[in-house]
This record gives sequence, C-alpha cells and structure tokens, in this order.
Amino acid sequence: MSGWREIYKDKIMTPEQVVSHVQSGDKIIFGDWLGEPPALVQALVGRAQELRNVEIIHGMSPGPHTYLLPEYQESFHHTALFLGGKTRKLYKEGKIDYIGGTSFHKWPDMFAKSDVLNPHWAFICISEPDENGDCSYGVDCSFTEPAVRTAKTVAAQINPNMPYVGGKKINLKDIDYITEKADPLYTIGRAKADEITEQIAKNVASLVEDGATLQLGIGSLPDAIAGFLKDKKDLGIHSETLTESMMDLVKAGVITNKCKTIDPGVCVGSQAAGSEEFFRYIDKNPMFAVMPVDYVNDPYIVGKNNKMTSINATIEVNLLGEANSESIGGHQYSGIGGQLDHVRGSQLSKGGKSIIALASTAKHGEVSKIVPYFAPGTPVTVSRYDINYVVTEYGIADLKYKTVRQRAEALIAIAHPKFREQLRSDAVRMGLIPA
Repeated sequence: MSGWREIYKDKIMTPEQVVSHVQSGDKIIFGDWLGEPPALVQALVGRAQELRNVEIIHGMSPGPHTYLLPEYQESFHHTALFLGGKTRKLYKEGKIDYIGGTSFHKWPDMFAKSDVLNPHWAFICISEPDENGDCSYGVDCSFTEPAVRTAKTVAAQINPNMPYVGGKKINLKDIDYITEKADPLYTIGRAKADEITEQIAKNVASLVEDGATLQLGIGSLPDAIAGFLKDKKDLGIHSETLTESMMDLVKAGVITNKCKTIDPGVCVGSQAAGSEEFFRYIDKNPMFAVMPVDYVNDPYIVGKNNKMTSINATIEVNLLGEANSESIGGHQYSGIGGQLDHVRGSQLSKGGKSIIALASTAKHGEVSKIVPYFAPGTPVTVSRYDINYVVTEYGIADLKYKTVRQRAEALIAIAHPKFREQLRSDAVRMGLIPA
C-alpha cells in the first residue's frame, strides 16, 4: 500500500501530538513485550508533569521503564500483568499493583470485563502495512491484539524494523492515531547451558515423540532441549513464544508442522523473542504466525493438537506434586504466564504430555528444589491435579494416576542424593509415606 501516508494523513501525527490527547485519569494498556511502542511511551513520560493518576497497564517490557521512576508516582499508577526485574521490587514495596490469579488465555476477557482495567487507550507497536493496509503485530500479538480489541482509542507506532509475521493483523483504518518511527528491536542472546542443564534437557527430550507438537519457553534450558531434538521427525510448534531454537529446528528439517491437527504447516505463537537474525528469518516467512493469547493459550485449542507436549521450567516442586513457578521465599517473583494453560491443554490432547523441568538444587547445591512443602504465602502455579511429568538431572518422575505415596517416592528419587534422606523423613512425618 504505497500511498498509505496520503490516505491516512489525518491520522498521522508526531508522538507528542498523539499523547496530547491523553487526559488525567485515563487508563492505557501498553502492548506486551516489543508490542510496547517506545516513541509513544517516551512522549507520554514527557507529559508527566501535566498529568495525574494515569493508569498504565503493562506486562513484560524490555524498555527503560522510565515511567516507573519515583518522580512520576503522582502522574502514573501501574498495574502489572507480569513481574520482571524492574517491577518485582516495586511490587514488594507496595508501589505498583499486580494482577495474579488469572490464566493468560483469560486476560482478553479480563480487559473487557474488569473495572480495574477496561482501558481508554491501547498503545501498540506494529509493522509497516502491506498492499491492503494490514499491519502485522510482528513479534508480539499476545495481549497486544486483545488490548486493541478492548480499548476505546488505539494509538500505534509503525516501526519499519518490526518484522511482518503471518497470523492476526490490524488494518490502518482501525487505528485512531498513527506515528511512524524506526526503533531498534530488543534482542535476546543465547545462554550457554551447563552440565546439569544439559542432562535435564536430555531427559526431557527422551519424552518427546516423533510427530509431537511442542510448547517451549525461553532460556538456556529450552535451547538445550532443542539441541537434543535433532533426531526427531516431523515436530510441530504451538507455543506461547516462538524462539530462535525453533528456527534452528526448522532449518534442520526437524520441525515441519505437517502432523499438527490444527494450523498444519505453521509454527503458531503469541510472541517471538530472539536475535536480529531470527527476526529477519520470520519476516514474511509463511511457516510462522502470531495469534492472540486467547487463541494460542486456550487449553481447548491447545488440546486439539494430537501429541501436544508442553515443556515448562519451574522454581520448585513439593512432595504433593505441586509446582511453584512464580514465587521465591513466599514473595512474588514473576507471574503465571501461560504455563498452566499449556499444561492443561496438553492433558486434553490425544497422546499429549505435560513436562515440568527443574534442576534438583539451587544456591550452588545448598538448597533442594524438591521440597516437602512450600513456604507460607507461596502460590501453587500448577496443582497436583494437573501435574504429569517432573524432570530433573537425576531422572523423570511420572506422577499421573499415581497414589500419594508413589508420587512422593518418585519425586524423592529425582531429588539430589544428599537431600533424599531428609525428604523421606519429611514425607513420613507428613503421612505421605508409611514409617
């Protein structure tokens, strides 16, 4: 659409002109991850002294988070949908609010029906338009598209660096204010896996069957797992996040998506994270598509894929078979994200598997991550009724359809050897294992 600037000239403004329409007391949802528009955010912060009690609703952002600075507390109040390095301390200090207890796939419904949210504005970052005036959500559609769906007013930064990825689109006619600015995309490098991570990855990969559809996360463990999948055949992807390791497996012919029951032939995700090379690879690549989280993470959609295999990391698992993936020492550390959605979706799948992975210890081997019970105040991210496989470097515990005693014994068997005797004593004291 070569003449889009002329067609939509009445909508095109500088970032400062766009945010001049924001009023005190307004609620603004920022697009998630790289769906957060740097130019509009910076312009909004530039108006901070003129504004009071503007509610900013945001998830994970790689940006500088200048809107969180103490000097802007009267201008902006924050509701975090997910906690990260720059927000968890503020939440612990009571300076921002956090919405927990809602599965990721239900967030779009929450936007529309919650009195706390229900935004006036959606601030988003999108690709340049195609010949039909459609822009891609690029590397983040997750709750960015649902925010657009819900908000009264949509302001978009068109970023020429944003890749044009298949899946859900937004047309220029459905945007109220447009600003155009090239900003670099935040990239993620690959962390080298240590020996323990490599062994966990090897154990996890042994559970993945040919023709399975996978959900994988971000980080050294998922990357290591991908490295052990190179002998598998015809894997597919239906995952909250599309990652660089998936690109490697597509290039190697391992991921073909041809056995997927829904969306065959396409790696489907709600967002993407990786390097510039990865972003270039998925640009206009028909094998990749981004969709909103109420599609990608809906357990009933996830479960439509046969052999759906969800693979997630966790912080600790207790002897009842419950997983805590969001809290450390009883303090909120991150958020629930889509882990529970995919765990439950895989259980609905014909031949599906849910895998929870973790190292057996933390703090250089001084603390066991298989624990008798959680600290007070610790949320249960995945209940014992949802847990299937738990994997450490010491092996695989299949907890599905097992008795309380069998579950505790299976978990003790994959704990670090130096903690097994104490865990067994704890299990006896708790009545999980006979004395």
